[in-house]
Amino acid sequence: MGKLKQRWGITSNLQMAVIFVVFAINGTLSAEISKFLMGLMHISKENTALYFYYPLLLILVLPLYPFLLMVFGYLFGQSAFFFPFAKKMLRSIGLGFIFGQKKTP
Repeated sequence: MGKLKQRWGITSNLQMAVIFVVFAINGTLSAEISKFLMGLMHISKENTALYFYYPLLLILVLPLYPFLLMVFGYLFGQSAFFFPFAKKMLRSIGLGFIFGQKKTP
């Protein structure tokens, strides 16, 4: 745990616990929201081939996850940790334009 705390710049075990709780809530909620959205489109495991269902689920979860991460990070008082983390995730999946480009000198 010490290496992880050092890598993330975390100072206390309480902060580490809050970060883990945010990750847990966020992962579960983003998956449930994606399943709900697929239900609105009448797509389920029962009426869709699994090779189509799971990639579509991932396509919905991937952009939703970082946005929810910022929301829950803010609500739990850990926005300084989660905002850069979420921005990096969005840039890596090609949605970095949402935050604008960094100006290079």
